[in-house]
Amino acid sequence: MSKRLLALALALVLALSLVACSGGGNKTVGEATTDPLTKDDVVSIYLLSHATWPYKEDWKVWQYIQENIGCTLDITGVPGADAPTKWALMFAAPETLPDILTYDHKPSTDTHALSGAIISLDSQAEYMPNYNAWVDSLSEEDYAAYINPCKSFDGQVYYTPVAGREKQESVRAWIYRQDIFEKHNLEVPETFDELYEVSKQLKELYPDSYPFCIRSGLSTIGIMGPSWKPYWTTGVYYDFNTDKWCFGSLEDTALEVMTFFKKMVEEGLTPSNFISINTSEWEELVSTDRGFIMAEYMTRIDNYNTVVRQSNPEFTMTAMTPPVANPETGVAQVAKLNRDPVGMVICNTRDAGRIANTAKALDWFYTDEAVELVSWGKEGETFEVVDGKKQFIKNGSMETPKVLYGFGSTGAFTRIDPESIAVSDSKEINDVREKVLGYSETYMTPTTYLAFNQDEQRVLDEYEVAIGNYRTEMFTKFILGQEPLSKFDEFKETLLEMGVQKLLDVHESAYSRLK
Repeated sequence: MSKRLLALALALVLALSLVACSGGGNKTVGEATTDPLTKDDVVSIYLLSHATWPYKEDWKVWQYIQENIGCTLDITGVPGADAPTKWALMFAAPETLPDILTYDHKPSTDTHALSGAIISLDSQAEYMPNYNAWVDSLSEEDYAAYINPCKSFDGQVYYTPVAGREKQESVRAWIYRQDIFEKHNLEVPETFDELYEVSKQLKELYPDSYPFCIRSGLSTIGIMGPSWKPYWTTGVYYDFNTDKWCFGSLEDTALEVMTFFKKMVEEGLTPSNFISINTSEWEELVSTDRGFIMAEYMTRIDNYNTVVRQSNPEFTMTAMTPPVANPETGVAQVAKLNRDPVGMVICNTRDAGRIANTAKALDWFYTDEAVELVSWGKEGETFEVVDGKKQFIKNGSMETPKVLYGFGSTGAFTRIDPESIAVSDSKEINDVREKVLGYSETYMTPTTYLAFNQDEQRVLDEYEVAIGNYRTEMFTKFILGQEPLSKFDEFKETLLEMGVQKLLDVHESAYSRLK
C-alpha cells in the first residue's frame, strides 16, 4: 500500500473513531466541512510564553496572522515553567482542551499520539492543501530533515514541522576569547593535546580561571563527541557510518574521554563541577576573564559580546575550528542539533468541526503569504527596505523583533524566512555562521525525535532512567577521581547487566519505521 493510500486509510479510521466517541465530553459536535474559515469560527490556542519574550496580546505578528487566517483566534499565553503542569491537567480533563497546544519537546507529544489525545496532520489532508503541497515539494534530504523528526509511532505527523530556523536555532559551536588569545600571542588549538597545553598557559596567566570552561556535563561532552569519533556520545546513539545503534559508554572512546577530563579537572583547567554547574555561575566565569574556550550555542557569541563590552570594550568571543581529540577516529565537527524544537499539535476535542477548522487554520501557516507575514510583517509598519535589503523598523529600540513584534515567538510560525533571523544577529555571528554550520555533523541524532510504540515505551520505562542515572554517576566519579579508571571494564559489565542491549533493540525497532 502506498504512503498516500495508507494515510487515507488511517484518516478514515480516525474519522470513524471520532464519530464513535463524539457522544462523550461536554463539547457540541460540529460538522467538518471544507468551507473557508470565517470570523465566527473560533480557534483556541495555548502558547508557551518564554520568560525572555513573554507573549503580548498586541504583538503585530498575531494581528497579521488573524487578519489573514480568516478565523478568530482565542490565544492564551502560559509561562513555560507552568506549561507542563497546565497541559497535563487539560489532557486529564479532555473537555478543557483548546484546539492547539504548543510544545518545545516533540517526544512529550508522542504519548498523546499513542493515546489518541492529539490528531495527526495526515488525517486532516482534506483540510490542509497548502501543507500537503509544501511536503510534496520537499527534496528527499529536506523531507528527512523536516518531516521524519515530526513523525510518531505510526509514521504519521502530529507535530507541525518547522523550516527556516536551522541556521540559528540550537546551532552548536566551539567558541573562544579571541582578544585574550591575540593579547598573549596564543595559538588557537587544533587538537586536544594543544587544547591542554594552551589551557595550562592561560591558567598561568589567569590563576583564578578555568580556561576550558564548559557546563552541562554529559550533554556538552556529547556535543564534542565527534572530536573523538563521529556521532559518538555517552549514551545511546546512531552511528551513521556503520548504520548501527551503539551505547557510547561501552566503547573505549568513553575511557579516552574520562581520562582527558580527569586530567583537566585535576589541574584546575576545567571546573570540577562542570557536570552540575548552574548557568549563572558558569556565565560569571566566562564574563569575568575566568573562562576562555567552550563548546556552546553559537548565539552565545552575541550574548557575551553585547553585554560584557559595556564594561570591557575589548571583549571578543568568536568561533573556532573544533579541535580533534583522537587523530585516528575523530573529526573537526560538533553534534548536529540545529532543529527548532517548537511545534504545535491539534488536540482531539472530539468535535469534528473544530478539528477541521483547526487544521485549516494551521494550513495557512504553510503558504508563501504566511512566510512573508510571520517573518517580516508589513512594509512601513514592521520593516522597511534600505539599499535593496529588508530591515526591521525599531525606532531606536534596543529590543529584538521577537520582543517588539512577536516574530519568531512560539506558535507564531511554521515556515520562516531565514533572512529575517539573520538581520537580527550581529555582523560577528553572520560572519561565522556558514563556517560554524560547516562544522556540524551531516546528520542529527535520531534520539532527539524517535517515537516509540507501547511495547517499546514499556522497555524504556523499565530500563532507561536507571541506566542513565548510573552512567552519569559513574562518569562523574571517574572524572573526579572518586573511582579509579581501572574499574572501567567493571562499569561496562554493569551497564550490560542493567539491560543496555534492550535499549538498543527498542531504538532500532523505532528507527526502522522511519527508513
